[in-house]
Amino acid sequence: MDVKTRQRNVVESGDNGEGLVLETLIGNGDDLGPLLKHAFEIRQPNRLLQQLNHIVNKKEAEIEELCNTNYEEFIRAVDELRGVLVDAEELKSELQSDNFKLQQVGSSLLVKLEELLESYSIKKNVIEAIKMSKKCIEVLELCVKCNSHISEGQFYSALKTVELLEKNDLKNIPARRLKKVIEKTIPVIKLHIEKKVCSHVNEWMVHARSSAKTIGQTAIGHAASARQRDEEMLERHRNAEETNISGVEDLGYNLDVEEVDEDSVLKFDLTPLYRACYIHNCLGILEQFRDYYYKNRFLQLTSDLELSSSQSFLESYQTFLAQIAGYFIVEDRVLRTGEGLLVIDQIETMWETAIAKMTSVLEKSFSRMASATHLLLVKDYVTLLSSTLRQYGYEVSPLLKVLDNNCDKYHSLLLRECKQQLVDVLSNESYEQMVIKKDTDYENNVLSFHLQTSDIMPAFPYVAPFSSMVPDACRIVRSFIKGSVDYLSYGLRTTFFDVVRKYLDKFLIDVLNELILDSINSGNITVSQAMQIAANASVLERACDFFLQHAAQLCGIPVRSIEKRHASLTANVVLKTSRDAAYIVLMTLVNNKIDEFMNLVETINWTSEETMQNVNDYMTEVVFYLDSVLSTAQQILPLDAMYKVGNAALDHISNSIMGAFSSDSVKRFNANAVMSIDLDLRMLETFADEKFHTSGLSEIYRDGSLKLCLVEARQLINLLLSSQPENFMNPVIREKSYYALDYKRVASICDKFRDSADGLFGSLSNKNPKQNARKKSMDMLKKRLKDFN
Repeated sequence: MDVKTRQRNVVESGDNGEGLVLETLIGNGDDLGPLLKHAFEIRQPNRLLQQLNHIVNKKEAEIEELCNTNYEEFIRAVDELRGVLVDAEELKSELQSDNFKLQQVGSSLLVKLEELLESYSIKKNVIEAIKMSKKCIEVLELCVKCNSHISEGQFYSALKTVELLEKNDLKNIPARRLKKVIEKTIPVIKLHIEKKVCSHVNEWMVHARSSAKTIGQTAIGHAASARQRDEEMLERHRNAEETNISGVEDLGYNLDVEEVDEDSVLKFDLTPLYRACYIHNCLGILEQFRDYYYKNRFLQLTSDLELSSSQSFLESYQTFLAQIAGYFIVEDRVLRTGEGLLVIDQIETMWETAIAKMTSVLEKSFSRMASATHLLLVKDYVTLLSSTLRQYGYEVSPLLKVLDNNCDKYHSLLLRECKQQLVDVLSNESYEQMVIKKDTDYENNVLSFHLQTSDIMPAFPYVAPFSSMVPDACRIVRSFIKGSVDYLSYGLRTTFFDVVRKYLDKFLIDVLNELILDSINSGNITVSQAMQIAANASVLERACDFFLQHAAQLCGIPVRSIEKRHASLTANVVLKTSRDAAYIVLMTLVNNKIDEFMNLVETINWTSEETMQNVNDYMTEVVFYLDSVLSTAQQILPLDAMYKVGNAALDHISNSIMGAFSSDSVKRFNANAVMSIDLDLRMLETFADEKFHTSGLSEIYRDGSLKLCLVEARQLINLLLSSQPENFMNPVIREKSYYALDYKRVASICDKFRDSADGLFGSLSNKNPKQNARKKSMDMLKKRLKDFN
């Protein structure tokens, strides 16, 4: 009853709103800090304390009420707990008794168990030791194997062994000290292998450099052999064309291509390089090795590009170029098979360096050369080098351009050398017809240059119309063409016939023709020499077609295409002009010689009282001389040239006769003098007519005759000996019989004519009626001519 009353009082005393809030916060376990802070801020902590005390009292009352409600169950539980305590004490005593018994029984077993556990521990340690020993033995065996590979030079196998140690065994080595030793040794082994491999590569580079010249020479030799085969095939084709074999177009020309194994060219082992490349790749430093290889090979190239000052270029150019060729052949193989050891850009850099140096060296060397032969030798080797390296993909146009740029220089040297050869030939020229004694000489000196005038083989000994200078000059021209074609072949130009033709024209005009003109205009040649020069010039002019055809054949152009285009050399016209100049000199010399014989003013007795019955001596010499000249001309000159010489000589004789009658030295002449000259003229006419028919000129000049050249002299003589000279003034008769005579000249000559002989019995002679009639006719002619003038 007291408890209930107390409880009710507690509730009543704390029953207000703030107490409920505080009680709720405490019941929920919330933070009372803000509430405490607020109480102190409003300065009412006591009130809060009271509320807290009220809550405490309230909770104590609740606890007390709960205890009062369940105290009977607590008492029963305590009683039961005491009963359990008694049972527990009994159980404890039983357990102690059983434990004592168990310890007495298991003490011996425990001793045995400890012994067993110790044995198990020992066994475990032994097994572990065996396993560790086996692992160490395996690792050491790998180390021994690696050392064996290194000592035998099997670096790849050694690296594989090291890699196996690193990946599978190094982390699992049980012996710490052994593991540390191996960890330190592995980098040393790799460095050792790297150095060894690099030393092998260095030896390989030294060997590569020493072998480059042989490799280059071998490759260039193969290129030369291939070129020789091509030229032989082309030569067979030319011979077939020249001999006009039936069905030439159906002939098949197979190019025998010799399969050249690259290894036969490159007899060089790249295995050390491949091995080094692969090993460096395994070491993970392939890029470093690439750089090392490129730099060292570039240094070797730089050294190879330096020419020795102790040797001339002509002595060292083959070695120099072959070394470079061999170098780049090796590098091409490395590029293609080295699995990225070299790249295209590096090869191009090295090649650009080499091509720049080679072009510079060639330009300087060519500028110093004074021999076309030397320049051609270098050119041929350079083109073979270009052909060789072009097969490996290198751009060789700059080298060929150097050759093309020196084309004029080469031909200038070639012109000079061939000119000197021609000068030597002309200095030994005998100006005598060449005598050929056997068919081989005829073939070598006539047929080989197409100088024959007939397809029929002549009888031997054969006297050619030309001198030995002609075939010698043809050989020099042919060698010039060959030299020109040789230089232009295998260069930048694929077709170069027009260039060869230009230089051939230049040689024939500026050299051969000039030397011929120098001989013609020398002023100290004889008639026979002038005739031989004219004959030679005529033959050489005819040989120009052969020169052009020969140049076309060497250039690979079918002769028929040249014939279709009617192509010819400018030298044809120039040599014709020189030939005509030789004819003029020849005719001048012949006329001068005739003048020596025909000094009529001094030779003829113009007022002779006796009639001459025989030809004058001078005319006999003239005819003999003309016969000699024209016979020789018939042998060595074309008939038209012989015709020109004969015409010129006879025309000159006619003019000489007319000149003698018109000369101031001849004051007067009579009929006896005219009849004497008539005899001379008749002999000359007979000779001219006979020569015209026997030489074959009559077949060519059907409407002409050599005798026609004497027509003026003949008409004058006919007029002076005519019974009616006054008929000269008759236009019809003059047009028919005296058309070549000039009025004024006839008038001056007739003034000197005296029909009667001077002397003591001159008056008696005038009593002849016939003579008087002729004299009257002549006087009439003189009178009428004076009236006409």
